[in-house]
Amino acid sequence: MAEIETTQKKQFKYRGREIEELKAMDTREVAKYLDARARRTVLRNFQQIENFVARCKKKIAKGKKIKTHLRKIVVVPQLVGMQIQVHGGNKFVPVDIIPEMIGHYLGEFVPTRSKVAHSKSGVGATKGTKSKSKK
Repeated sequence: MAEIETTQKKQFKYRGREIEELKAMDTREVAKYLDARARRTVLRNFQQIENFVARCKKKIAKGKKIKTHLRKIVVVPQLVGMQIQVHGGNKFVPVDIIPEMIGHYLGEFVPTRSKVAHSKSGVGATKGTKSKSKK
């Protein structure tokens, strides 16, 4: 009889570290594994990021939605698995944080400009409709 092999989903690793391992680390320790720009931002604003993570955990415990205008927050491993509503200029867009987002800014996942859908031109907008608007 042929043995049936069960395929396991490949465990996500970020720079050789597993997510659980990164979640156990301090924000400044995680910064060592980020690229230069994100590392600089995290090390300069680590207190703001830690406060944001603590606030997110409190809101999740209460069962509330997390809404933020902070688009410059770098995604750290402690945020993985959360759904955060990030402001995109006129509304909040829900973003599910996945491990592949570590090291990116929250604002990268919420576009601020939408595609313009042009409709038919109005009366008086073209030379052919100028005479119609005077009547």
